Amino acid sequence: MKRSKISRNILLTSPAIFSGILLIFSSVVATAQETQSIAVSSDANTSISVTPVELLPSVSTAQVPENNSVATAALSIQQKEHVEQPFQQSFANTNSTDLPIETAQKSSEEQIEETGIPTGEIITPYSEVETSQNDPLDQVTNVSQLSDVRPTDWAYEALRSLVERYGCIAGYPDGTFRGNRAMTRYEFAAGLNACLQQVERLTQTGSQGLLTKADLETLQRLVDEFRSELTVLGTRVDTLEGRVAFLEDHQFSTTTKLVGEAIFGVADAFGDDIDGQVNTVLHDRVRLNFLTSFSGKDQLQIRLQAGNATPLLARAGVTLQDGSSGTQEGRFTYDGDANNNVFIDILRYRFPLGKTATVQILANNALHHYYADTVNPYLEGLAGGENAISRFAERNPIYRIGPFGAGAALAIKPSNNLRVDLGYISNTASNPGSDNGLFNGNYSGIAQVVLGNRFKIGFTYVHAYDDGSNTDGDGANRFALGGTGTAFANLNPAQLARVTNLPASVLSRPVVSNSYGIQTSLGFSPKFLINGWVGLTEARLIGLGDADIWNFAVGFVFPDLGKKGNIAAIVAGAEPTLRGLNVPGGTRNFNRDFAYHIEGFYKFKVNKNISITPGVIWLTSPNQNDSNSDAIIGTIRTTFIF
Repeated sequence: MKRSKISRNILLTSPAIFSGILLIFSSVVATAQETQSIAVSSDANTSISVTPVELLPSVSTAQVPENNSVATAALSIQQKEHVEQPFQQSFANTNSTDLPIETAQKSSEEQIEETGIPTGEIITPYSEVETSQNDPLDQVTNVSQLSDVRPTDWAYEALRSLVERYGCIAGYPDGTFRGNRAMTRYEFAAGLNACLQQVERLTQTGSQGLLTKADLETLQRLVDEFRSELTVLGTRVDTLEGRVAFLEDHQFSTTTKLVGEAIFGVADAFGDDIDGQVNTVLHDRVRLNFLTSFSGKDQLQIRLQAGNATPLLARAGVTLQDGSSGTQEGRFTYDGDANNNVFIDILRYRFPLGKTATVQILANNALHHYYADTVNPYLEGLAGGENAISRFAERNPIYRIGPFGAGAALAIKPSNNLRVDLGYISNTASNPGSDNGLFNGNYSGIAQVVLGNRFKIGFTYVHAYDDGSNTDGDGANRFALGGTGTAFANLNPAQLARVTNLPASVLSRPVVSNSYGIQTSLGFSPKFLINGWVGLTEARLIGLGDADIWNFAVGFVFPDLGKKGNIAAIVAGAEPTLRGLNVPGGTRNFNRDFAYHIEGFYKFKVNKNISITPGVIWLTSPNQNDSNSDAIIGTIRTTFIF
């Protein structure tokens, strides 16, 4: 009762001080949190953010005039009924279920293409925090500097008095005040302490006409009421100062952040055709991303990678019932055996171009889906360990045509409902030899338009040229769909020779291709989405014939199922399948069965740094032949984020 009476008396005797201080605390705390704060974790689930302050245990009233009360700037008590409205609005706006679905989708649509970091990694890349959001504002000297404060606001006069007479107000870094924001007692204490410091400075400088004895008595009562909170703040500041000093002495870099991912996977494949050819494995893949920003808006990404995840089916020694081999179906997002040798996987730099465009320069291992929106939220993971378990379920495979090159990309987003992606990469860019280089060798270009926000649809066109030989010593790759689809869909010369009357040497030739894709994502709610796509690739084996390659899929996604951060999904469709082949001599024993792929997984977040994902992939027609036995791939993937 004592505290409530004090608070009531303060409101009645000096409403300007109380309402003004109440207003500025959200401002003071915002500045502390966004421009000067340091997060200190006392345990795995607790983070504290405070402003370094010097406590004022008491306030002297010496040499202070008794006239010119702050009450002259106060609101009329008759306006009291308007005081409650902002707080009601504040609480009403904190309902997380009212957030647009785009908020939930950012990690899969924006964070990935901006940072190259798989969805779900909880460490915010350095470059995502713009300088304009980090630099503190100068002290507000006029209430007009706060863009969301209007003369018609219920506490405008009190706020103006505190700004112009006492100078203890600072807005959020974006120039707003956010007076409707709710606050805790600790935030109230932090704001009170900031005003006390200003009062102390005014009394020490002997400022006349600004402070009255009644004002200081009111502040003293507030100090007494919040003494315990102020004491706690002081203790925390002492701890923070020590930790800040330690971090400054031991920091790796002032401009670079390290974001890492480690994957452990247990996997096996089963089926009549492959029993005895595939055994249970335990493999790994590690990525270390060094993210550097020089301006706060740009980003240089250098990624080191090592792994030993040999594909289960796409390797020598695995032969199906019909005698075919080399299928790329069912490959994991992270597989690719490198004997755990460390190499530079990605080297790229991105920067804004005006307010609506972003430019990327890619020097190594570029892929179209690193900068284009694949319209597949929660499943797209940039070959990481936090989303879909297979390469096919991550995106339409046409994004993978012409992979692992160097080039440039431009993303234009004039509004939240329109995005245009343009990109060009070449995997012979570093070779200065004949019929190679950035523009005279292999290349792949993409043009894409994505419409919508919560309900999205994308239209994609990819044009590519691939040398096709892999035997002439120039290092140029042949046509491939980036580790998805059947051996026939990847125009594997050895496998095509089995279904045509031509030898592999004749079928090994350059390929020019045009691919068309339609992708969509329907966000019915933050807890349920339907994603899907269809893709067609028309390929020409230059001087020989034509091929038509189809793929399609639909995915049902359940974000936060059972726990925030979890993802459950079912994806069903056909991996790239060679449906048409027109070459001299025709074909023989050519099966055109769709290579159906059915996948289900459930990612369980153990904590913010560890997730476990069991998953199953069912291939009904391996290498597009329904006569081949079904193949079942099972895995348990454990992912560590740091």
